[in-house]
Amino acid sequence: MVDINVDAELDCRGMSCPIPILKTKKAIDGLTAGQILKMIATDPGSVNDINAWTKRTGNELVDSSTTDSEYTFYLRKK
Repeated sequence: MVDINVDAELDCRGMSCPIPILKTKKAIDGLTAGQILKMIATDPGSVNDINAWTKRTGNELVDSSTTDSEYTFYLRKK
């Protein structure tokens, strides 16, 4: 993974669908275009949810990783 400058972080560990996506949308809405949000989740459904959400909204999934049942996403606001 490349070193990514993060503008905001969102911890969604322990939350189930659809809460991580709703909180991600709210966090992204608070950023300006080009800024990066780091979101961490434990819900395995987050992987599909984030992919679908970025396609629908036009926000960019810059990078993602999985470690020890945690899913980390780096999202750039369009």
